Formats: sequence, structure tokens, C-alpha cells
Amino acid sequence: MEAKFEEVKQNFINADLDGKIEIYTTTQGLSVDQFKELLKHFPLQHLDKLEKAMA
Repeated sequence: MEAKFEEVKQNFINADLDGKIEIYTTTQGLSVDQFKELLKHFPLQHLDKLEKAMA
């Protein structure tokens, strides 16, 4: 599972904003800590867009 997370994380880092939102909202099976790790690579000024996508 850890190798899969590293792959997800790399895809997330390399994705554009819409790609990051899609990965964050559609990836299943990650732990809270793994989601927090992804958020470290999310542009904080766009958190409102992520929140809307998750609503």
C-alpha cells in the first residue's frame, strides 16, 4: 500500500490544480495522515475549491 501511496503522491505533486482536486476527492483507502501529506502539496490559496469539490 505504501508504494501505491508514493505513486499517488507523485501524481498529485505533478498534477495541475484540477488534477490535484480530482486525485484528492477520488482516491480511496488512504489514511488521514496520507491525506494530510497530500495537502502539504496543495496550493493553500485554492483550498476553497477543494472544499467545494468535497461538499
